[in-house]
Amino acid sequence: MYRCLICLCLCLLPGGPVLAQSSADAAAQKPNEGAQQPSPMGGSSAGAPRAAILDEQHRPITAGGFVKSGTVVFEDISDKSGLSKWRHTMGDPAKPDIIDTVGSGVGLLDYDNDGWLDIYLVNGSTVAAESGKATAPHAALFHNNHDGTFTDVAAKAGVTNDRWGFGVAVADYDNDGWPDLYVSNFGKNRLFHNNHDGTFTDVAEKAGVTLGNWSTGATWGDYDGDGKLDLFVPGYVHYDLAQPPSKKTSGGASNFCQFRGVAVMCGPRGLAGESDHLFHNNGNGTFTDVSVKAGVADTMTYYGLASLFIDVNNDGKADLLVADDSTPNYLYLNKGDGTFEDASFASGYALNESGRETASMGIAAGDMMHNGLVDLFNTTFSDDYKPLYRNDGGGNFTDVSYQFRIAEPTIPFLGWGASFFDYDNDGWLDLMFVNGHVYPEVDRQDWGTSWKQRAVLFHNHGGKLELVPAVEGTALAKVAVARGLAYGDLFNDGKIDTVINNLDGTPSLFRNVSVGANHWLGLKLIGGPKSPRDAVGATVYVKANGFRQRSDVISGGSFASSPDQRLHFGLGGATAVDEIEVRWPSGLVEHVTVPGIDRIVTITEGKGTAVVSNAVKQGSN
Repeated sequence: MYRCLICLCLCLLPGGPVLAQSSADAAAQKPNEGAQQPSPMGGSSAGAPRAAILDEQHRPITAGGFVKSGTVVFEDISDKSGLSKWRHTMGDPAKPDIIDTVGSGVGLLDYDNDGWLDIYLVNGSTVAAESGKATAPHAALFHNNHDGTFTDVAAKAGVTNDRWGFGVAVADYDNDGWPDLYVSNFGKNRLFHNNHDGTFTDVAEKAGVTLGNWSTGATWGDYDGDGKLDLFVPGYVHYDLAQPPSKKTSGGASNFCQFRGVAVMCGPRGLAGESDHLFHNNGNGTFTDVSVKAGVADTMTYYGLASLFIDVNNDGKADLLVADDSTPNYLYLNKGDGTFEDASFASGYALNESGRETASMGIAAGDMMHNGLVDLFNTTFSDDYKPLYRNDGGGNFTDVSYQFRIAEPTIPFLGWGASFFDYDNDGWLDLMFVNGHVYPEVDRQDWGTSWKQRAVLFHNHGGKLELVPAVEGTALAKVAVARGLAYGDLFNDGKIDTVINNLDGTPSLFRNVSVGANHWLGLKLIGGPKSPRDAVGATVYVKANGFRQRSDVISGGSFASSPDQRLHFGLGGATAVDEIEVRWPSGLVEHVTVPGIDRIVTITEGKGTAVVSNAVKQGSN
């Protein structure tokens, strides 16, 4: 996680933060502008940290800044939904080593094809469990009971994992019409094949995708256009449980075991990294590692945490993003011949506006401005702003975080899972990310940040992002050590909900309870014989309410998580859609009609029409 201390210049946040600084300080320059950054390892540098940003109750703004009343977007229904019966566990609660701190993701999928989203929560492990001295913590598969509650069926389904888990990516890799799960671990990874009867079988060994050591947030995509989904798996740190770096008394790693002069766990800087892997789908249940041939092997062994296949330059081919911790990010442009061009630096995505690498944890991708181009947002470490990259076309990006006035409010937070989605159905993609620190020691310091942190939500108001205040007693005011985030319409009511996997805690289910009369449309896509069956890689444009929206079917992104693959479009006050254009992975472009709005409909490639999905409750907000 990126450890550079930067000069904090924070704008006002909800709850009236108390700033122990002068008016001159308040008008200070952007971080990194005109001054060298102080070293987090106690080295000598110019500059000093800003005063802590506190709310009126003198809490760090990351765990405070709440308002008494205001717009309520989410209700935390973790308890009444049944999710809080399960608990995440990862390593030693004191967090002495980096493997204890990273946390796990969450995947949303309809594993039994009943028309309702189910929830898969990855679990971690402990040294005792890894050595066979204790029972391994189990992952959870929560079946949607269609009544607002969920039942954990992981044991029955055979997907408890029982390894040190980090990420999950959902996809129908064998095109049989049933979603499968790839779970990335420390140690061997698993590929759970859906048996169509409520159970799964781990076929990773036969498929050749187990890998080893430390894998993180994978993504599925058809990079070569053969209609079969391929798999990309980033590697993080090369790690040895028997000899963790914090227990070393000498060597390079010991120089990276301090933060602001306080002893903390070591890494990732100073530690050996893991390379990345691209597996080509052979179509017979096996995969071939083509990482080097394709040009995405990460020979620099950066610290990969999240990845995403998505077409960023609108040429109809799946490009590849990799969020790297404390090292430059990767952006690989698909050349269409089975290889990628490393455009990371040329594109502007490798570094932030200051020309500096960040501790990128998660990726959000979406067309924020209705121009048909996918913009990107990365979560980063505390003491650093979270960069928003505007897509300028042609695979070029510009960091516009300060222009959009979202940089300064995000600095104290340590972000993980992130997603663009339209929570109020006004037709503009909003932005949410979840947070939690990696050093429990921060709660013993006056640094203006905290171990447990609240989520951050920005409302997109006609192309301008505005911070949504966290109302006391609502989901946005919940503090947790959050990691994975996935979004989707869990209750088939036309409102996007979120599920969060919290480190060493129970998960959060934030149900969307926003009030409004806006209309919506949900689309489930089924690919034809030349496309992936689950349509991963498809792009849909919906024209309504005076503008044109874009949405992409993806697998992965966020942090180690996978969202609802049904596409959701807020329509505002429009009572009909003017046009729907589907660009299938096969290259086929169709213009589709739907029987109505305020419902979820299924579109099958080549048929040109849509039908109402059977098990879906119709309704509007």
